Amino acid sequence: MLKYKFKSDSNFAIEKSEGGVTVAEGKTKKRSQPAFKQVTVMVFITLFQMLSSACVLYRDEQMSFTLVCVFMGYIVVEWLYMMIGTLATGTDYFELEAMAFFLCGIGITVCASFNESYAVKQLAAVLMGIAGYLILQVLLKNIDLCQKVRLPVAIISIVILIANLFLAGTTNGTLNWIDFGLFSVQPSEFVKVAFIFVGAVTLEYLISNTSLTKYIIFSVACIGLLFLMQDFGTALIFFFTFILIAFMRSGDVRTLALIVTVALLGAVLIIYFKPYIANRFQAYRHVWQYADTTGYQQVRTLVYMASGGLLGLGIGEGMLRNVYAASTDLVFGLVCEEMGLITGLCVLACFVGFALFAVRSVRQSGSSFYAIAACAAAGMLLFQLSLNVFGITDILPLTGVTLPFVSRGGSSMICSWGLLAYIRTAGLQFNPPEPIASIPVSNAGRKRAVRMQNGDIPVAKKAVSKPVQTVKTAQKPAQRKK
Repeated sequence: MLKYKFKSDSNFAIEKSEGGVTVAEGKTKKRSQPAFKQVTVMVFITLFQMLSSACVLYRDEQMSFTLVCVFMGYIVVEWLYMMIGTLATGTDYFELEAMAFFLCGIGITVCASFNESYAVKQLAAVLMGIAGYLILQVLLKNIDLCQKVRLPVAIISIVILIANLFLAGTTNGTLNWIDFGLFSVQPSEFVKVAFIFVGAVTLEYLISNTSLTKYIIFSVACIGLLFLMQDFGTALIFFFTFILIAFMRSGDVRTLALIVTVALLGAVLIIYFKPYIANRFQAYRHVWQYADTTGYQQVRTLVYMASGGLLGLGIGEGMLRNVYAASTDLVFGLVCEEMGLITGLCVLACFVGFALFAVRSVRQSGSSFYAIAACAAAGMLLFQLSLNVFGITDILPLTGVTLPFVSRGGSSMICSWGLLAYIRTAGLQFNPPEPIASIPVSNAGRKRAVRMQNGDIPVAKKAVSKPVQTVKTAQKPAQRKK
């Protein structure tokens, strides 16, 4: 039976009881579901991971029991997450998680090809990242709670960065690592998640006021502290994310152009008073002239990436692993050399998938908070990817940022899963309203709906005016009074 289905936007739809077509605003629209086959995709990902792990395990004469447990444990975690998620949510659309698991699997394989301890730490970081991913989703579903914790999160973020200036040791010229003995932490990675959280909640709270003063103060404080830490790559990521969030909220191009101009002037002044900072970028676009000095990493990356071909030289057989930071900053070049250009392109495609999922999620998000957070998280991931890939190939200056989900490092891994939570929450937050009324349709209406389904949308016939016939009534003769 056909029913009229009224919607909240004062439109109506004619819907079959079997769930066939939906016609709204006079046009025929077919219901579309995401063409994602969870089991099929996970089978292919698992086969790829098993082949990669076999290449690592059979390199040595004696197979490492620790690495076997790492690889098998990670595969089990993937499948358990998918199965439990399907049972808990009633859906099997986990595109984001599947792409993240694929990238994390590559990262664990790269770490395992160096030594066992790297692989164990990377697996532990993945597990902590997944836990943080789930916890953050629960928090983000409550906007009122997010508004209450906005100020404490902002204050804690500033305090962490200030403490980092005093507690961190100098590593590669920057003050961004705090060593705890068994492990080290990079606090700026956690502040990335808080930066988007504070920005999205603040601008959602200021929905009736386009002023960005509060968020500008917080952003300037974070970026200024990162400059004092000499972590210019992370500072650039924060600045780009700020511009993206501010534009999504205000749409004022003039204000953003003024902010960018002031930032450029500030960068010029910093380089003028501290010329040693400019020396870091002197090899940009001239790496072949500095092949044995400041351009050493980029030159080796370009040469070894090209030698890998489409299918790679084999895991553990590359030469780039002998270069400093091969498993962190140069990991994309190592993947292309040992696993092939095809695998490298698949890595890039996953990040494009994150961005497309964010765009699709924004269209159905129930609040500007989720829209801003999802786009900012996807933009941060894409921008960091660009700095990493284009930096090692000399398209952009080498800033020393990591490749999300793939580079070795627990702080980067946890941050990457935290950013992914913003994208996922935006896609889960809004559901179409339930119909508030259903009215049975007559046989004539049923035939009209079938014609609309076939593309034969009926056009209302023009009413033809018929001449009005006047009927003369016979008047009775007046009766005479007696």
